[in-house]
Amino acid sequence: MLTRRHIRLKVMQSLYSYFSNANDINDISKFETKMISHFKDIRRLYVLLFTLLIEIINYTDKFLDESKNKFLPKESDLNPNKRFVINQFSKDILKNKLLLKETNKLIYILKNNDYDLINKLFKELFTSKIYKSYLEDENNDISVDKDFIIKVFNNHILNNELLHHILEEESIYWQDDLPFVATIFNSQIKNSNKIFVPLVFKDISDKHFAVKLFRNSIKANKEYEEIIKNFAKNWDLDRIAFIDKILLKMAFSEIFEMNDLPVKVSMNEYIEISKYYSTKKSKMFVNGILDNVVKHYIDQDLLNKTECL
Repeated sequence: MLTRRHIRLKVMQSLYSYFSNANDINDISKFETKMISHFKDIRRLYVLLFTLLIEIINYTDKFLDESKNKFLPKESDLNPNKRFVINQFSKDILKNKLLLKETNKLIYILKNNDYDLINKLFKELFTSKIYKSYLEDENNDISVDKDFIIKVFNNHILNNELLHHILEEESIYWQDDLPFVATIFNSQIKNSNKIFVPLVFKDISDKHFAVKLFRNSIKANKEYEEIIKNFAKNWDLDRIAFIDKILLKMAFSEIFEMNDLPVKVSMNEYIEISKYYSTKKSKMFVNGILDNVVKHYIDQDLLNKTECL
């Protein structure tokens, strides 16, 4: 499920938390356990999006059925268009026992509050042009149903402020994780014949990578601090962004300790991450430090990798 980029981001967040808590700095295992828990939370967020979809489908079905009992029902009330509820894709996920087993565990996040999220999202959906156009579409292919659901989530649900508030209450990281998880969610709907809940890590090597990166960045912290000081002499050390130091230490950990990773890959990853998660000058700073450090270690024959640059 997770890419190496996203694994690096989660490790970065965990290291930020670790180095920001001076009182607990000796309890590395505590922060490592939290980090693994945060990885699992990404999977929970993925399941929650399907929980949301299932709840909206069920709410729509109930609403359309109850509309038949109006005092003066219209023809559209008596014979409602239930395409959203009874299309093949909706029927498949409502019969998917493995998926339902997972989603049922998370319904409380959506319902155990006073926000009335499902009702509000349904009302927005029910009056939308996307919904009206979908019901009028004469093409009954399942691809049309899938495209409709993806459009609804992208245009009406994923940017909903109330949903964001609920996500933030459950996890401080879910707001940042949502775009990535939504991409997997959309891809599953579009390309899979049967929805499944993937494992957090694609294989055990990814988990080992995360743990090793976290531990090494802490273990060699003082050594990496000295490298930063020695190679940042033209920079005001007190003004170097805290997150930049963490990214550099993570990059050093990969470059010096993980022989299976090409140096260029590690450098490019952290330069890109710094562009989105730190200051405006961070990309130039991280790029400059990594470039100079790697060149120095190669010149001194201190970097024992088969693929350095």
